[in-house]
Amino acid sequence: MTTSPSSPHAPRAAELRALAQARWQALAPRERLLVTLAAWALGLAALWTWGLQQPLQAGRQAQTRLERLDDQWLVMQRQAAEAQTLKAEAPLPPGQADQALQAATSRLGTRGRLARQGPRAVLTVEGVSPSELQAWWAEARAGARARPVEMQLSRNDRGLTGTLTVSLGETP
Repeated sequence: MTTSPSSPHAPRAAELRALAQARWQALAPRERLLVTLAAWALGLAALWTWGLQQPLQAGRQAQTRLERLDDQWLVMQRQAAEAQTLKAEAPLPPGQADQALQAATSRLGTRGRLARQGPRAVLTVEGVSPSELQAWWAEARAGARARPVEMQLSRNDRGLTGTLTVSLGETP
């Protein structure tokens, strides 16, 4: 009774292993040393390429990302402190708030229109840049103590277009 090998390739693998051992034994000691050193060099290069380089690079990128996240956190903290300060301030009389909003809106020229609707004001903009809208918002927030209620903006090739609704009285 004959036993079948566990794999059909087992005899071929054993034959190749025997051939490799014979070739190894046929090499001179100096050649064996060179082959061993070359194998070590290839192994170390593979270890560096696939085992160490990528984690080290990820670590460097993580440090940069953490610094960027810390910066964002500090900005958020400043904005939160500013929001708390603005919430603590009493609303301005309607006439004074209207004057501050009109002054801020006049800087937008014909690209901004302001309409008052009770305790709210709606700014309609067409083709303003983000920096212009940001400047308007900073002035409205500080000068009129305006609080955001709703914003619907879209960006096109001319800039930002849409509406920004703010509350001038009590918190909405």
